[in-house]
Amino acid sequence: MEKALDQAVDLFWAKGYEGTSLTDLTDAIGVNKPSLYAAFGGKEQLFFKALDRYQERLKSYTAQSLTLPSGRSSVEAFLHALATFQSAPETPKGCLLVQGALAASDESRQVTQTLCELRESGVEMIRRHLERAYDQGELPLDTDLDALARYFITVSQGISVQAANGVATEELHKTIAIAMRGWP
Repeated sequence: MEKALDQAVDLFWAKGYEGTSLTDLTDAIGVNKPSLYAAFGGKEQLFFKALDRYQERLKSYTAQSLTLPSGRSSVEAFLHALATFQSAPETPKGCLLVQGALAASDESRQVTQTLCELRESGVEMIRRHLERAYDQGELPLDTDLDALARYFITVSQGISVQAANGVATEELHKTIAIAMRGWP
């Protein structure tokens, strides 16, 4: 079951929600449609399970970066880990959270909404690290933490798009170095 879920993750990651057909899923997993429905409850339910699995992978790759002593080093290390994860040769390129369903049909509204909420939770995660940096005196007193958090999430999502375009990890790391110059 775990292998099947990992195959679904890779399909949804590479093709997005609507770009992945039931036939793609059944072929990759090696089951027929009734078995897929019995095991996962349908394409949308399988997508949500795959999304959870993807986030586990992503968190395991980035978790250590968010434990560094300074907020600035945590944000920078997070962006580097993200770029490396999203441009790795052994996985699809880019980010399932970004590419999964930016534009989708009305029938996929729940998928699109869930992905929007997850992307927005990233802003809050970065904001917490910025608050720590602020509390530690790493940021000026007049820093707009909300705007700065949005800036770094925008950078991370841009990294995702560039990784999906095939930009090399080293180039993404150079971009992060430039983006970190925006740290007040």
